[in-house]
Amino acid sequence: DMSADPDQDRHALLAEAAAPRRAGQDDARRLARLLAAAFTTDPVMDWISRPGAKRAEGLERFFFWLLHVRAIPFGEVWMAPSGGVAAVWLPPDVPATAGGLIEQLRLLPMFLRLCGLPRLMRGQAMADAMDEHHPHEPHFYLAFIAVAPRLQGLGLGSTLLDATLRRIDETGAHAYLENSNPKNTKLYARAGFAARRNIAPNAAPPLIAMWRDGRKRIEGPA
Repeated sequence: DMSADPDQDRHALLAEAAAPRRAGQDDARRLARLLAAAFTTDPVMDWISRPGAKRAEGLERFFFWLLHVRAIPFGEVWMAPSGGVAAVWLPPDVPATAGGLIEQLRLLPMFLRLCGLPRLMRGQAMADAMDEHHPHEPHFYLAFIAVAPRLQGLGLGSTLLDATLRRIDETGAHAYLENSNPKNTKLYARAGFAARRNIAPNAAPPLIAMWRDGRKRIEGPA
């Protein structure tokens, strides 16, 4: 519950976002709901996912699979302890997509729920474009960052992004993301990401590939 002092609440939330914890499998359901709520009106998700009442269910199932199978096991999903903001990173040694025809066929029912049959080819075209343009250089990949809709505009996303990038900078690694929402362009630019190109297929909303060079570590005295 929010207290009577909104500034106090904001400061507490920002402090949480600045000191995130690593998500575990027990957090997968909760974070799937957060991501689904945050991305319901995202321009790219709006283009590929089915309209109407079933969208939320399809998004939640997709995000739970992503978290449970593809992200949380690799230890780079970070969240504020209260669960209002989360960042889903994949480390450099993890493939960005679930590979192989057999794996794709196994996941078809989930993607049918997400896209619906009329939009399934849109989803496939977007996935193909993301796969084709994904960098080959080792990097941390920001698959998703999400803030609960009621908490958006408080600076929580940028605070969490900065906190996770500080960890990445300790390794000297590059970072990469695809920006699906023009509203977030300034946030990513302030964090050091530079736009490379629009990788979206024809007729789709823009999906901007953004790259951040690794920061060289400053070695202390021997």
